[in-house]
Amino acid sequence: MSYPEELLYTEEHEWLRVEGDVATVGITWHAQDALGDIVFAELPEVGSSLSAGEAAGELESVKAVSDVYSPIAGEILEVNEGLDGAEDALNSDPYGTGWMFKMRVADAAELEGLMGADAYKDFLSSSAG
Repeated sequence: MSYPEELLYTEEHEWLRVEGDVATVGITWHAQDALGDIVFAELPEVGSSLSAGEAAGELESVKAVSDVYSPIAGEILEVNEGLDGAEDALNSDPYGTGWMFKMRVADAAELEGLMGADAYKDFLSSSAG
């Protein structure tokens, strides 16, 4: 289980890598492990604006279909076209080639409500019980 220190995390098991006013978003190792083999990813439309907590896409695995939520408000700038037909990258490299979309950060204050790696690990251990 890997939770890179430089990322921010949500209770819905998404991660963010913030560079300037752009956040790259994906699912955590925990999320991909819980879903099992991911076979399809529906990503948001480039140019769409999302609110924090709004459904941004959907992942279909051999076990279930699960929504992916926008961790913050912002405009979708780019989606990972490389996932089309290679959804297994969400399982094998969730923090690298398995990223899902990039969005412009609408309100940097929203980032303060997200967890660092240690807080996310504590959240996982407290919710597992």
